[in-house]
Amino acid sequence: MALIVQKYGGTSVANPERIRNLARRVARYKAMGHKIVVVVSAMSGETNRLIALAKEIMPDPDPRELDVIVSTGEQVTIGMTALALMELGVRAKSYTGSQVKILTDDAYTKARILSIDEHNIKQDLDDGYVVVVAGFQGVDANGNITTLGRGGSDTTGVAMAAALEADECQIYTDVDGVYTTDPRVVPEARRLSKITFEEMLELASQGSKVLQIRSVEFAGKYKVKLRVLSSFEDEGDGTLITFEEENNMEQPVISGIAFNRDEAKITVLGVPDRPGIAYQILGPIADANVDVDMIIQNTGADGTTDFTFTVHKNEMNKALNILRDKVQGHIGAREISGDDKIAKVSIVGVGMRSHVGIASQMFRTLAEEGINIQMISTSEIKIAVVIDEKYLELAVRILHKAFELEEA
Repeated sequence: MALIVQKYGGTSVANPERIRNLARRVARYKAMGHKIVVVVSAMSGETNRLIALAKEIMPDPDPRELDVIVSTGEQVTIGMTALALMELGVRAKSYTGSQVKILTDDAYTKARILSIDEHNIKQDLDDGYVVVVAGFQGVDANGNITTLGRGGSDTTGVAMAAALEADECQIYTDVDGVYTTDPRVVPEARRLSKITFEEMLELASQGSKVLQIRSVEFAGKYKVKLRVLSSFEDEGDGTLITFEEENNMEQPVISGIAFNRDEAKITVLGVPDRPGIAYQILGPIADANVDVDMIIQNTGADGTTDFTFTVHKNEMNKALNILRDKVQGHIGAREISGDDKIAKVSIVGVGMRSHVGIASQMFRTLAEEGINIQMISTSEIKIAVVIDEKYLELAVRILHKAFELEEA
């Protein structure tokens, strides 16, 4: 008998019939003798609908009140899931984030989990209940409802598995595992049977939408065994996300290609090349809770430097306003500009540690198709480039072929 946390995304609970299908799967696991905790998202499209309603009242909604509104989506789903299980004769009980006491900080709309009180859930599991928990939400120290940001239900699922010391956390989604890249862009993309946490973390951070990056960070930190499965298929082992030392097979050089259409590039030209200039530019950006991804700096012979970084596309204008209002005059920048017509493409693989020439192969492949590289970022197991967004799908296809990822 195992303790399993199963997380179901919005497409898995999109309507009552899909919720009934979910309940039948959970009931089968329960009949095998397992203890089951189910974490669910809001119904597909519901969070967007709630955000749109809020914006009809206030174009830029107050973050605290927005969290109150959007958290209701999961509250509906947990109740319906518990009812579907009861209808099958399975004892079930639902919990909101505040009822569990998933304690978070007070960064509304993108809160981080601090602790989970698992006592009541453990008691319910011992008493034979299936426990259904609302994903995406928690509560701060003052009792205010908070949400964890887009994809936050994955983080809830992994955090619950860590708190309960579960044997496995199963992430059910609309795909049957982690692929070498998005099959909608490259039909020849191949499902991976295993992938390391390091690789999955890089893929998630570079734009892969299978798992939210914070959920992978949580899983790696607390040694939670993760498995990605399809909620629309009863068979299949999905993709196991495991630790490199547990994975004895010969690692391929490149495991996957990730891409991100949601970034924008901001360039600050002609600032004095002096100590502290990077902090003067990025400090106010960080204070506004805007996440920065790639950064490059080029120093000229005239004693000035050009500074370029990327942010989420939705936060480009916010970042530009901050720089123009609080930074430009203070540091004497010649020009500040933004470009939201970019995309990021990344190749990822632990095998890069023991192979040379990977970067040159990537750059040569792009050059042969006339694709210009605007920015480059690397880590031990990743190379990421920023290119013009119109070349995104072409870049992914040619890199997938160049690194022979369609071959098993």
